[in-house]
Amino acid sequence: MFYIHQSSCIAAQHAFVDPSVQTITESVNNKLYALDSNYESIPPNVLRRLGKAVKMGISTGHQLISKNKVDGIVLGTANGGLEDCIKFLNQIIQFEEGRLTPTNFVQSTTNAIAGQLGIMSSNKGYNITHVHRGLAFENALIDIEMLLNENPENSYLLGGVDEISDYNYTIEDLAGSYKKEIISNTELLESRTAGTFAGEGAAMFVVNNLKDKAKAIVRGIKTLHTTNNETIIQQLGIFLKEHVQKNETVDLILSGKNGDVRQNVYYENIEKNLAGTPVAYYKHLTGDFPTASALALWLASEVLNDPFNDVLGIGNKNPIRTILLYNSYKGKQHSFILVSGL
Repeated sequence: MFYIHQSSCIAAQHAFVDPSVQTITESVNNKLYALDSNYESIPPNVLRRLGKAVKMGISTGHQLISKNKVDGIVLGTANGGLEDCIKFLNQIIQFEEGRLTPTNFVQSTTNAIAGQLGIMSSNKGYNITHVHRGLAFENALIDIEMLLNENPENSYLLGGVDEISDYNYTIEDLAGSYKKEIISNTELLESRTAGTFAGEGAAMFVVNNLKDKAKAIVRGIKTLHTTNNETIIQQLGIFLKEHVQKNETVDLILSGKNGDVRQNVYYENIEKNLAGTPVAYYKHLTGDFPTASALALWLASEVLNDPFNDVLGIGNKNPIRTILLYNSYKGKQHSFILVSGL
């Protein structure tokens, strides 16, 4: 259990920067690219050398650590700066292991974002990047929870980031992860075909154990690896019993449903198990990627403070105090995150 105090986000929607913007940005060839307009915190001479993932991560993270003292940086990513990694490997062949561009090498590792943020802020504290595919961000959350149990006076920068790289997109497309037919993201959730849309983005949070002036509280995290629906429902029951009091209810399910007909069963069973609980979706706005749950947590913390009711189609019928985030990555990795307002 810990508190979210400040957050920042880059994604495909203008609404994520300005909640008053209610129009939905359309996908391009089944891809939802993160906006490139929020890099004011990065000097131009540095910006031009950065890959997309590093730009997104530094921009969202630096906005927070430039104004808040943190004792460490904990990020989650599945691919990091994969595009720069491929560029570097291609240069090895092109230049026959001769004069290689160091920038691509520096940005090619998955810990490049956390490392750059540490250097920019002169932060010599705990600095780690979790790389666990669809549970990378969730493992960062678990790490933060353990850190704050051991160091209750500390504050940390928590985040998740991934990009759409041409190389990784091709691999995933060949593996059947993405839709073959071109449709609009506004039609994604009603789709009854295999595959989803590619997405990218970054979300960062300043977290600690202090309740005063916090935006939201993360009350519990649960991860599991399974394809068995009964196991998922059983673990959901255990999770809710541990973290939801008898006089409380879950007021909203923020579902990671992604338009892939092969995965619908997991999300539908969660909704049936919590029948009567309102459901909101977000991947038609962000696309799907391994750390999309970082954007879901950002959205949840904003919904608890109200500005995203319209864009998510929640409405204002009942107050929202507690949100359950459920995400499935390829139907094999699953996570529950429980977030409440204050």
